[in-house]
Amino acid sequence: MNLPNLHEAKLRTKKESKIIKDDYKIPNDMKNIGKNKKYYIKTYGCQMNVHDSENISAILEDMGYTKTDDLNKADIILLNTCAIRENAHNKMFGFLGRVKHLKESKNDIICGICGCMAQEENVVESIKNKYKWVDIVFGTHNLHKFPNILKESLDKNEQEIDVFSIEGDIYENIPVKRDSKYKAWVNIMLGCDKFCTYCIVPYTRGKQRSRMPVDIINEVKDLVKNGYKEVTLLGQNVNAYGKDLNINYTMGDLLLDVSKTGIDRIRFVTSHPWDFNDKMIDIISKCDNIMPYIHLPLQSGSNKILKLMGRRYTKEKYIELFNKIKNKIPNVSITTDIIVAFPGETEEDFNETLDVVNTCKFDSAFSFIYSPREGTPAAKMKNSLTEEEKNNRLYKLNELINKFANEANQKYKDKIVPVLLESVSEKKDNLMGYTDTMKLVNVKASEKYLGEIVNVKITDVKTWSLDGEIVEE
Repeated sequence: MNLPNLHEAKLRTKKESKIIKDDYKIPNDMKNIGKNKKYYIKTYGCQMNVHDSENISAILEDMGYTKTDDLNKADIILLNTCAIRENAHNKMFGFLGRVKHLKESKNDIICGICGCMAQEENVVESIKNKYKWVDIVFGTHNLHKFPNILKESLDKNEQEIDVFSIEGDIYENIPVKRDSKYKAWVNIMLGCDKFCTYCIVPYTRGKQRSRMPVDIINEVKDLVKNGYKEVTLLGQNVNAYGKDLNINYTMGDLLLDVSKTGIDRIRFVTSHPWDFNDKMIDIISKCDNIMPYIHLPLQSGSNKILKLMGRRYTKEKYIELFNKIKNKIPNVSITTDIIVAFPGETEEDFNETLDVVNTCKFDSAFSFIYSPREGTPAAKMKNSLTEEEKNNRLYKLNELINKFANEANQKYKDKIVPVLLESVSEKKDNLMGYTDTMKLVNVKASEKYLGEIVNVKITDVKTWSLDGEIVEE
């Protein structure tokens, strides 16, 4: 049994991360353990968690399991968790109640918890003491060892917890079963060294470590060969890509090389304003297949709060970068993240955030009430705001965000824009997809257009989506 330790997870040394290419193996007696059995994965959180679940799916299928979307039909259930906010914690433990009920009627069901919550001391302590019926727990550093962890649990017929609080290495050649035939997630780096005072990610994901460029480029080339139209380059702070490598190679260089693969569309998330440089902006502006869409978290418009958050930039620097991106990248859309009611935030601080939103007029934003994460510095900061005050601030911010989102979308009325049609829409006889600027569009079209980038005339506009019809050439 290996238990997480947040103190150890915070440590950073000068030790280089290893790149390991041959560590994924299925034990011989586990290769058919899932024959005639089904698996169910519940994923919480960010795009990286979604991509991790694609890896887990492939591993399960290597053991003979087949996927089901029906929880009641599952023989093994995995919850791939997120630790970023308390709401994600509550949802996971709430879902565990449903799994426990299933397990009481079908006691041979295997239940596992993985992902970022599995890296938290308090969560694992609770599972160990109060959820003894959970069979396996593993974290973000040993996902590729899942078959071995499952084997240990089955052999011993007891709860198996295997979580490491370490800086971490890079594991290549882990299989992946992608959710889409047209769009793919590609990890370019893991972990984070920013240590924003509110964020648990540097503790749950380890130190910042970049994959080698050749491994990333080869993965994208394989995707192109297999007909994929879009890749999203993933990392906790993609702009810092390459800083840990002993080569003169940065995110700008990687974007240019990925562009040269010929993939139709390139996106990347998530950016930190501190590492977004002119070279990146110039390359994005010059490469037609790098999409004019930037997600640029603000978090707060108050310099005092930004300092308390450990964000390492001022609102003035943020606005300067925002304007530089707007001026140099044609037709760019910019979205953001904003936290309200951070400890110490006064009404004046909050109004400064509103001022920045009024200045930038973001295409959209993800907004949240601050959620303390145990073990982070901000969790020890005093917050004197009432729940009513917190909710009022969020409501006021969202009103402004919604206003500018609608205004941004209104500019698309009657325009013809390229859309990658990726799935059947909930609307009857419609497909859905995204513009190059990441606008959701419902399109009247038959399924023969799935996976195609088509010209669409926007016929109707809503705050969070657009409607349109294909313009035949």
